[in-house]
Amino acid sequence: MSQSPSISLVDTIAASANDDASNATVNDSVRASIGKVVCVGRNYVAHAQELGNEVPTSPILFMKPASSVVSVHHDIVRPDSEQFGETHYEAELCIQLSADLSKATIAQAQQAIGGVTLGLDLTLRELQSKLKDKGHPWERAKCFDGACVLADWIAPQAFGDFKNVEYQFYINNELKQNGDSALMLFPVYELLVDISHAFSLQAGDVIMTGTPSGVGILQAGDALKLKLDAHEWQVQVR
Repeated sequence: MSQSPSISLVDTIAASANDDASNATVNDSVRASIGKVVCVGRNYVAHAQELGNEVPTSPILFMKPASSVVSVHHDIVRPDSEQFGETHYEAELCIQLSADLSKATIAQAQQAIGGVTLGLDLTLRELQSKLKDKGHPWERAKCFDGACVLADWIAPQAFGDFKNVEYQFYINNELKQNGDSALMLFPVYELLVDISHAFSLQAGDVIMTGTPSGVGILQAGDALKLKLDAHEWQVQVR
């Protein structure tokens, strides 16, 4: 496990906590450090069931490119619904690494977490279903520009061992998703270890740890709110 010399993620998190202006675009230095976004599918039993999917026995992984990342501080712009269909939301607890991981141990995974936040994994659900039905990859439904919405990074020490992290997602002040890491099939540290044995992770990479039940459609004009402990973010949908 090695520290990437071109990235000082811990310094970036500290700076963003003390400078609101630095949060304007995710912020730019953090976004630039993201090599890839690794997403975990069906990590909550209730979510797998609500979509009629089998409950996995090992983590289901897919990726979003760094080009899909946008900030919660800007309006969410949905792809054209006439061409691409509905845009669905999936609120998730997100981790950013401050050190490289390859075939990591639990102890190494614990030390590699540099930041924590909430994110929205946006999905073109109708397109995804069509592609899956044909046996095709479904990056077109998950990797469009703006498909990964990230809030501001928070130092990980506030979340202990990540076994009981609760978070909420609201639309127009109505609770839609209520997440609790205690309900994850594959907990945070174990996820990082598993992923690092499938392929190497680099400092700056983001892991979206899966969404709880309650996913649904985003509509133009929706007012969204993400809550993680005492932290809260709001964003509009266009």
